Amino acid sequence: MPTHDDVDAFLTDTLIGRDPALDAALAAQQEAGLPAIEVSPVSAKLLHLLVRISGARRVLEIGTLGGYSTIWLARALPEGGRVVTIEAEERNARLAHDNLARAGVADRVEIRVGRGLDVLPTLVGEEPFDLVFIDADKESNPGYLDWAARLGRPGTVVVLDNVVRAGAVADPPPGDTKVAGARAGVVMLGEDPRFDATALQTLDCKGWDGLALALLTDAVASGPDPRPTRSDRDH
Repeated sequence: MPTHDDVDAFLTDTLIGRDPALDAALAAQQEAGLPAIEVSPVSAKLLHLLVRISGARRVLEIGTLGGYSTIWLARALPEGGRVVTIEAEERNARLAHDNLARAGVADRVEIRVGRGLDVLPTLVGEEPFDLVFIDADKESNPGYLDWAARLGRPGTVVVLDNVVRAGAVADPPPGDTKVAGARAGVVMLGEDPRFDATALQTLDCKGWDGLALALLTDAVASGPDPRPTRSDRDH
């Protein structure tokens, strides 16, 4: 019987194929000792298609790592489009810059170095983002979602990665802050009127996980929801 790895390999080979620049980015990331926590190829292609489907010109990525997903996002942009990507680690940002340059998309990407919740306020006043991809420390997911709403507009697409955590999101183990953050983000998407969201479970080369997909609603013009979220009430 085929396994989920066999299916993932078939889908990747059939729908994506090999790409020297992307392969080089992953090889450089591995050589530098970075964790292999980038999105899977099929998920990266989904991000790419979402940018194209939505017609996004300005993309915000929270969590650059080695730039693998950033390359996919940048390649999807129309002429004059731009990705702003935030990376907490200077070392990772340097590696990502080299990978982006090798892939020929460095001119479309601006890497801002610093902790996400420190960098995001500096983007206030800039043109709204059309798509936001969140794939950073899970503990900060509610804060990242709030900033996605503040920096977006009605109709902005928001993608939140790693929301299933091998099923743990349904019954978080005590003390696991990553799962708690993933769950808090999902709860926020369900309760905050600024978002209209759903989620998909994924089973691929990265194992059992999932992503949430949301649109910003007209409520973004009113600012953050003043009502307490379920996670707030639980504390």
